[in-house]
Amino acid sequence: MAQKDQLDQETFSCSICLDLLKDPVTIPCGHSYCMSCIKSHWDEADQRKVYSCPQCRQAFTLRPVLVKNTMLAALVEQLKNTGLQAAPADHCYAGPEDVACDVCTGRKLKALKSCLTCPASYCEKHLQPHYDAAPLKKHKLVDPSQKLQENICSRHDEVMKMFCRTDQQSICYLCSVEEHKGHDTVSAAAERTERQRELEVSRQNIQQRIQDREKDVKLLQQELKAVNRSADKAVEDSEKIFTELISLIQKRSSDVKQQIRSQQETEVSQVKELQEKLEQEITELRRKDAELKQLSHTEDHNQFLHNYPSLSQLSAYTDLSSIDIRPLRYFEDVTAAVSELRDQLQDILREKRQTSNISLTVTEVDVLLSEAEPKTRAGFLKYSREITLDPNTANTCLLLSEGNRKATYMSQQQSYSSHPDRFTDYLQVLSRESLTGRCYWEVEWRGDGVRVAVAYKNISRAGKSKECGFGFNDKSWMLNCNTDSYEFWFNNIKTHILGPRSSRVGVYLDRRAGILSLYSVSETMTLLHRVQTTFTQPLYAGLYLYYGVTAELCKVK
Repeated sequence: MAQKDQLDQETFSCSICLDLLKDPVTIPCGHSYCMSCIKSHWDEADQRKVYSCPQCRQAFTLRPVLVKNTMLAALVEQLKNTGLQAAPADHCYAGPEDVACDVCTGRKLKALKSCLTCPASYCEKHLQPHYDAAPLKKHKLVDPSQKLQENICSRHDEVMKMFCRTDQQSICYLCSVEEHKGHDTVSAAAERTERQRELEVSRQNIQQRIQDREKDVKLLQQELKAVNRSADKAVEDSEKIFTELISLIQKRSSDVKQQIRSQQETEVSQVKELQEKLEQEITELRRKDAELKQLSHTEDHNQFLHNYPSLSQLSAYTDLSSIDIRPLRYFEDVTAAVSELRDQLQDILREKRQTSNISLTVTEVDVLLSEAEPKTRAGFLKYSREITLDPNTANTCLLLSEGNRKATYMSQQQSYSSHPDRFTDYLQVLSRESLTGRCYWEVEWRGDGVRVAVAYKNISRAGKSKECGFGFNDKSWMLNCNTDSYEFWFNNIKTHILGPRSSRVGVYLDRRAGILSLYSVSETMTLLHRVQTTFTQPLYAGLYLYYGVTAELCKVK
């Protein structure tokens, strides 16, 4: 009989929605469907203008007119009146990976819910008593679970509704009065509530870290773009400058060459002129020598004496002392000058005043890519700096001592002289020394709290505006240290920080790399917050003191 009912249910089910037929219609191929189901199916085929049966795939050129099958509708209505329902679809039955209903017999349906109180899993039909029966309404229903047996005490075969905080394990009520007697036990629900609060706090911390890291990633992406953009521009500009420099040197070389050749032509012309003059003089002297030789052979004494006076007179000759023979000295001065220019250019390229921009950029890239931040306090101490506080910047309620390394809040104003660098309203002070390169220092305080900061020198000093307060503007970075919390401030944006409480803070600064790291210092060092940015001006250490607080720049070794 059950098989017959099953056959009837399948016979009068729509193959599209797998439920009993609703407003059944029979299409030309003989198959029947819910009117709304086949209508929706063919609506999707309107664009193709080809309508087919979902079961036999027979196609119809024209969309068949749908008319309700009254006989089939009456039969379906009779099935409903007898209390029979459509057979569950195959996807409603539990598979190997599904949670099965513990009540179903034969082929089990998928469980809709699991009951932690029973404990058992139920399909939709067998779950209904939990919604209808008053005692069952109080049971705890959860999503279907394969692990219900883990909620059963293996010793007493009871549901474990208690939690032992002493042994940190779930137990049943009988366990709480036997082997766990005297332990700190609470209901599982109460422990869950407590742990849930802790979980929410952990999630908030994780979400905050995610936000911080996402901000850091964005900053790094901006830094990456800035580095690439700056490098490309530097390459372009340097190529242009070196091209101009090469062009200038080539032009200068051409000018020097032209000057040398012009001077060469002048010198050669003068030498040739003198050479011709000397050659003419040599010819004249040789002629005179021949005449004198001939006169010397004259036997007639009177003839000799008559001609000798005229022949013995020599014409004026070129003074040989006016000829200055300088084998290499004509242009060796030019060679020396060019050589000196070369040496000067090499010296200029070596000097920092000409290569500082290039070397600084290379150094910054090296720092960012290769020089890792120290991992231990000993590593940080290699960059420790002796920093002192500048009395000219100290608020008049701050007393400086210990060689201007220590600041103490005083209720009475100190007798400082008037100075434009002094903070007039904020209880702040800056260091005397500017912070360059890589440096590390530590601040220790006593009292309610202190603000540890780094700031540009041009931060405002007079008044109560946020432009003067550390962390409330874009000219300063500040860690607010209280007895029970940490906060980081920059440009008036606050970031909550979790970390171990300590009365000493370590500050690591790499100005070229744009890194500012803040650490809680005790027996170990714990990173509280790190900033990656671009510092555009020299930085100075800063302190802000709460009422009754003493803070000191520590001497570290």
